[in-house]
This record gives sequence, C-alpha cells and structure tokens, in this order.
Amino acid sequence: MNYPFKLLEELRPGMVTLVGIPFDKNSSFLKGTALAPPIIRNALNSGSTNLCTENGIDLAEDKRFKDIGDIDFLNKENELDSIEQYITSLLKRQVYVLSLGGDHSISYPILRAYKNEYDTVNILHLDAHPDLYDELDGNRYSHASPFARIMEERLSTRLVQVGIRTMNSHQRKQAGRFGVEVIDMLEWQYGVNITFNAPMYLSLDLDVLDPAFAPGVSHHEPGGLSTREVIKLIQDIDVPIIGADIVEFNPKRDVFDMTAMVAAKFVKEIGGKMIENNLRYDPETAEC
Repeated sequence: MNYPFKLLEELRPGMVTLVGIPFDKNSSFLKGTALAPPIIRNALNSGSTNLCTENGIDLAEDKRFKDIGDIDFLNKENELDSIEQYITSLLKRQVYVLSLGGDHSISYPILRAYKNEYDTVNILHLDAHPDLYDELDGNRYSHASPFARIMEERLSTRLVQVGIRTMNSHQRKQAGRFGVEVIDMLEWQYGVNITFNAPMYLSLDLDVLDPAFAPGVSHHEPGGLSTREVIKLIQDIDVPIIGADIVEFNPKRDVFDMTAMVAAKFVKEIGGKMIENNLRYDPETAEC
C-alpha cells in the first residue's frame, strides 16, 4: 500500500482527514463501489457548488479539514488488514478520519483501528440494511456482515441503527444477541431524538436514502429517508464525532451525478459537524 507521506506530514492533531478507500471485493450483488471515492471528490470540488457547510464552515479555507487522497492497495490479498493498518497510522497522528468507500465491509477494519485508540466507541449506523448476517454466500466479511464482526469483537459498546427496512428473522436474532438498538423505517418519525452520552462513530450507507434521492446504489430499497432527514440527523449530533464513513455509492448506477452530489453534501455536513464538535485543533496557531 502506498502512503502519501507528504500529505501525512501535513496532518496535525484534531484535523478531520478525508481518505478514500476504493474497495468492493465484499459486495454481494453488484461491483462498482470501488470507483466511488474520486467521483465523490470531483462532486465535492465541482464548480456548480462550493465547500461551505450549513453550519458556516468553509472546508476550502479551514485548516482543520485535509483531503489526503485514496489508499493505493499494493497487497491485493489482505486489503482489510491494510485498511486497519492505514487507519491506525492516521489515528496515531490524533486526527479524526472521514472515509469514503467502497462497500460497507470497510467499516469493520476501520472500527478495529478505532478500538485500538479509544476505550469506548459508540456507533450511529444509517442504512436500509442491518448488515448483521453471520455470513452471506459463505463470506463472513461480506458487506452484509460488518456489524456482526464489530459486535462479536466488542469493537463497539453501543450500536444504534436507523433507517432499517429489510431485516429478516436471522438478522433480528443477531440484533437481539448483540443488543443492537434498531429504529426501523416502520417506526421512524421526523425529528426523533437520538442521544449519545459519549463520543461516537458515524457510518452512513447511502442506501439509507429512498432511491428517489440516491439512485446510484447497488441495492434499491424504496421507502427510505430523504436527504434532508439525513442532514438533520447529522446536524443534531451533539457529542464529538471521532470518525465516520460514507459507503455504498455505486457510480455505475448513478443518474446525472445525483448520488455523487448527495454524497459530497454529506461529506461537507459530516466534516463540518466533526470540526464543530471536536475542538482540539486551533487553526490560528497550527503550523501546516
């Protein structure tokens, strides 16, 4: 794996670091999410918009936000281990990592890295699917299984899932086994109050959205959240966000870059919220 050493040397404690993880080997239905990071980045820097967040932070100017590009996998056999090692190398620099997938299986190695650095990790997981299969099609590391691995290894002390609308009996048993708090779409109400009392990790699968808002995903599940509802969930987070991932954008299925722009919007709002809630880094005094 190639490390962008020059960019790594520019990182300072408390920065929000954007990194792409172009990996989709564990996708079960369609490949294509490995193509997503550079396309999201193009949308993020599109001349049709700007890098200002709704809370007033300009990510183009704010020194607390740093895009260090995509992981370049040299070892094609142990990518999950490489992801864990790379995220660990970033966390050692005391930064907060915002990852662009890739399929949802990347959350497992990322959370392994976080558990090594944080005693307590709470997770808010936004998704159409609970991703709690013990295995799918014989693959225990499927993008349908990351939260089974995460909870088995006690990488999280609390897992809250929002937007679920495909939970079968096996996954319901898994949710009960692991003590997962599930707010499925059958019970969803706009403005529901989700509270955390400790720093949290946010995992956002774009298929949590109704396909009308995000057609560029592999698994279309009608009846999901709106873009504004997801933004409100992000903006209502009132504890530090120690890390986040945005996953499962499949450019092969997108229409007029609609989903790419939605993903870029979420990058801005999550990045801005991470900066707003994590106050360790002072851009006025940092040397970059």
